[in-house]
Amino acid sequence: MEQLLGIKLGCLFALLALTLGCGLTPICFKWFQIDAARGHHRRVLRLLGCISAGVFLGAGFMHMTAEALEEIESQIQKFMVQNRSASERNSSGDADSAHMEYPYGELIISLGFFFVFFLESLALQCCPGAAGGSTVQDEEWGGAHIFELHSHGHLPSPSKSPLRALVLLLSLSFHSVFEGLAVGLQPTVAATVQLCLAVLAHKGLVVFGVGMRLVHLGTSSRWAVFSILLLALMSPLGLAVGLAVTGGDSEGGRGLAQAVLEGVAAGTFLYVTFLEILPRELASPEAPLAKWSCVAAGFAFMAFIALWA
Repeated sequence: MEQLLGIKLGCLFALLALTLGCGLTPICFKWFQIDAARGHHRRVLRLLGCISAGVFLGAGFMHMTAEALEEIESQIQKFMVQNRSASERNSSGDADSAHMEYPYGELIISLGFFFVFFLESLALQCCPGAAGGSTVQDEEWGGAHIFELHSHGHLPSPSKSPLRALVLLLSLSFHSVFEGLAVGLQPTVAATVQLCLAVLAHKGLVVFGVGMRLVHLGTSSRWAVFSILLLALMSPLGLAVGLAVTGGDSEGGRGLAQAVLEGVAAGTFLYVTFLEILPRELASPEAPLAKWSCVAAGFAFMAFIALWA
């Protein structure tokens, strides 16, 4: 038992150190600032951005969405079994089977997507231009690539939307808490190490992409470091909660409410991925096949990691 506790504490510090290291690297080194880059340096940063976009896409589908769907289905089945008597099981089995065929998980993820959609629409209604318009439209109206627009320009860029940056951080924070919780609830040393390594493998790239995204958004260094620090604390927080509940009923920390929150987080993450990250990286028409290859490479890596995560 003491060995398992020691392994989990080691995982806690590993998650914290990796998140801080990967997240702060693009913030602390000026080489990653695309506004000051020119020529080959600029093209390399754009391709790195495409790789990070593929990583976000893979994380959204292969990890966040897949885990949310599995957990929601499991919790709904458990809820139905616990609240069904023996007589009801015999008389309404067909009804229960039809009831379970409804895609509740997909519905919850879609609600997360539409929740952020509603928030942005509300922001645009109350404060026109607050959340930005279409990237392609901005390029056409401005007569220049979005990367050439300066802060004193008159046209808002969707990549500068603080709302989408906040949604990205919140959705990843929710997911990080649940990742840490899963590690903390593992019953054996082997299971703990395997899951922790899988989490570390994909978390490093995702957090690195978040750091690059904050830099490209023009976030001040102070707020970018603060955001990465908060994100880094989420997985250790979840792991600590997992350690706290393993002394009692380990299932008490994984209920339907957690599954719903994870589904909503997955939906918000997909919204930001498709309406902010991918349009931003694919806006410029140059080297389309190279960009496709980079996005596919990032996605393929996350799909590979999903074999263990």
